[in-house]
Amino acid sequence: MSDTETSQPPSRPEEAGTGSRFRLPDIYVILFVFIALAAISTHFLPASQYNRVQLENGRTAIDAESFRYVEADPVGIVEFMTAIPRGLADASVVVFFTFIIGGMFMVIRRTGLIEVAVEKLTRRFAERSVLVVPVLMTTFAVIATLIGTQELSLVYVPVILPLMIALGFDSIVAVGVALCATTAGFTAGVLNPINTGLAQTIAGVPLWSGIWLRVLLFICLLVAGAAYVMRYASRVRADGAASLLADDPEEEEKRRDYLGGTGGPAKSFSSRQIAAGFTALAFFAVMVWGVLAQGWFMTEMSGLFILMGITVGLVAGLTTQQICNGFNAGFREVLVGAMIVGIARAVAVMFEDAQVLDTLTHGLGELVGGFPQSVAAVGMFLSQMGFNFVIPSGSGQALVTMPVMAPLSDIVGVTRQTAILAYQMGDGFSNILFPTSGYFMATLALAGVSWSKWVRFFLPLFAIWAVIGVAFMIFAQVIQWTG
Repeated sequence: MSDTETSQPPSRPEEAGTGSRFRLPDIYVILFVFIALAAISTHFLPASQYNRVQLENGRTAIDAESFRYVEADPVGIVEFMTAIPRGLADASVVVFFTFIIGGMFMVIRRTGLIEVAVEKLTRRFAERSVLVVPVLMTTFAVIATLIGTQELSLVYVPVILPLMIALGFDSIVAVGVALCATTAGFTAGVLNPINTGLAQTIAGVPLWSGIWLRVLLFICLLVAGAAYVMRYASRVRADGAASLLADDPEEEEKRRDYLGGTGGPAKSFSSRQIAAGFTALAFFAVMVWGVLAQGWFMTEMSGLFILMGITVGLVAGLTTQQICNGFNAGFREVLVGAMIVGIARAVAVMFEDAQVLDTLTHGLGELVGGFPQSVAAVGMFLSQMGFNFVIPSGSGQALVTMPVMAPLSDIVGVTRQTAILAYQMGDGFSNILFPTSGYFMATLALAGVSWSKWVRFFLPLFAIWAVIGVAFMIFAQVIQWTG
């Protein structure tokens, strides 16, 4: 990919044509329409509030008994006009994390480390390349189900993208490995503090209880996801025309970049590259320690990755000017993805401005309460999935919906453990479908994959996972699962 290009894919033949086949509009258009619809809806939805209470862990949740309507304050022209800038400000942590990831990995690419590593791995896995998919997916899924960091997809994709291209796959395989694996792990939440732990704490359920069913869910989701991605990867390797990116000029450029060094005599690391490689591994070890032991998240990881890019570049022999140029080139490549993160956040900004977010939460509870007892659990799952469009944050959704859903589950004949599982799956699956999910859109941008192409790839797996989810909800309700 050239230094002057961004991650926005150029106009493609199949998108520029005038055939009868339906084309999704650009993601900017889609998000702007969502923002406009959100603003319009505030003129029809009543404003309301829940009181907020402080939990023992310092987080703020709603008081389910305090719901009340307040004076309407629909979004005006000024609020609508400033929604995107304020969305960018609200999502600034993710926006800058995206920039820094892009810059850091461009610096590492310019050290030659990735080129030599890809060449060696390509030779090693040449005859069994598709096995890389389940190995990587299992690793990423286990990490996600233990520490709950779907956002690590932003780190995984730049690392594995060159390898996937060199092995004969495409960028969608790289994205699928990272996003589907982390989503399977995060959704099942075997020991995930961000969704399972927080939801169980709010619902008053013993921490980590019911682990056996979550382990079973984890296995089912991971097996289905890995099999699906492997099937697509095998088809692409056998016939490049089967790739959803077959006519993408940016994809062709990536192939030239990453395949250019895989032919001819075997390459070896220089002594400085070896030292730089060990330095990079040390920084990743520090990142893992920080996330697990110190509770680091995007701000801390962003600072660490800046130091990592500078240090690895210097150790590898790059000049300070080359390092700066590398960061600048990386920033340009992820510009579109970083912008999309903030634009997506503007949808929630509209609802917060008009104080209708609590109205939606209350309506969610009323909707679930109206379901027959026989399908109440499935209704909870589907309702939570719809609500995730507005609040795509796992912890944010738990803090807003679980104080309502936990007591409501007692009334409709669903165990609180089952209500938590409904929230987990309703939040998890759609995190890599809805364009309001910031980290997801940024991950696509890092790989140069458009949202419309991803939707075409992911929708069948989404349907498979949804069927698995419904089956688990029915099973949990039938056995009255408590632990």
